[in-house]
Amino acid sequence: MNHTLTYSGQAIAKHSQKVTDLTGRLLWVAGLLALVALVYWLMWRAWRKRGARHADLPELLAIPEEFGEPLAELSGRYHASTTAGDWLDRIVAHGLGTRSLVKLTLTEQGIAVHRPAAEDFFIPAAALRGARLDKGIAGKVVPEGGLLVITWLHGDQLIDSGFRSEHPAEHAPWVAAIERMTSTYQQEGAR
Repeated sequence: MNHTLTYSGQAIAKHSQKVTDLTGRLLWVAGLLALVALVYWLMWRAWRKRGARHADLPELLAIPEEFGEPLAELSGRYHASTTAGDWLDRIVAHGLGTRSLVKLTLTEQGIAVHRPAAEDFFIPAAALRGARLDKGIAGKVVPEGGLLVITWLHGDQLIDSGFRSEHPAEHAPWVAAIERMTSTYQQEGAR
């Protein structure tokens, strides 16, 4: 039986498709999986090293049962805490590197930070050093003024914590309120 076809006077031989080399494909897949595993391992190791760098930070303060009448509240996202003045030096110790939804409550005693995906903490009014509007903090960049950055003292470490409200227009009143509180504490401390 002849397995050739003719097309315009030319003979075209029929031949079967090339068989897929299963061994070669499995090696490629195994190599790709090994590369992905290596990248994840390196990221995990870097995160652990960063945590060890800030391991001397004391435990975060728990939110007191009674912490006063709310002066302001804000719902939004907690993005990160960094070493003050270095917006890329993320602090991961004690869950400060964990992004989360957040509800902030400002009172005369300080700021209660409620985070459903991470540990809640309290920033006493005496620890507040200021607040500003900014455009970025470790891992998050937003339009100018779209981030509320609160500077506070924890142990002997000055920390910047970045928050973004669901309504960024709420940031400016928070900055003004925190600045009033810090100037009051500075005046009382000078006496």
